[in-house]
Amino acid sequence: MSISYSLDIGTATPAAQVAWHLCDLAQSAGLFDASVTPELVTDKGAVTWRGMWIRVGEEKPQPWHPVITDLGFTPTVWVRFQLASSSEHHYQQDDMIQLVSGLLNQVPGDTVLHFQFETIWLLRRGPELSLNERDDLWPPRRLAAVSQTYRRATHEFSRE
Repeated sequence: MSISYSLDIGTATPAAQVAWHLCDLAQSAGLFDASVTPELVTDKGAVTWRGMWIRVGEEKPQPWHPVITDLGFTPTVWVRFQLASSSEHHYQQDDMIQLVSGLLNQVPGDTVLHFQFETIWLLRRGPELSLNERDDLWPPRRLAAVSQTYRRATHEFSRE
């Protein structure tokens, strides 16, 4: 079973534009090579040099979607990060946080980064960004990768 994370964004920015921003950020960070295009990222997804697979798509949630019911916003775009088993997970998670922080600067809207609707890593509602209080998720190197002002607070999805 693969380990995957989802970034759900409630934004007027189209998925294709989010993919463009993500490609630009990943190429600038050396995670994607120049052959990776936004079209590839929205179609089949693309793999970073560490093996993490990333894909962007348009969200069409049902009314019972946990982000809607538990967090109070409707996601319109999703970004999936699937970690490779062939590479150290903590390095891939560091790369993911670097990309997510960059996207928070480029794409407006309420946003949640979560692990399979179990653990919320970060939540942005309006201008307020909160990062989970768990230090194992947010060691100093990851906190340093977040360029936004944040507070530490733990949010959860309901268990129903």
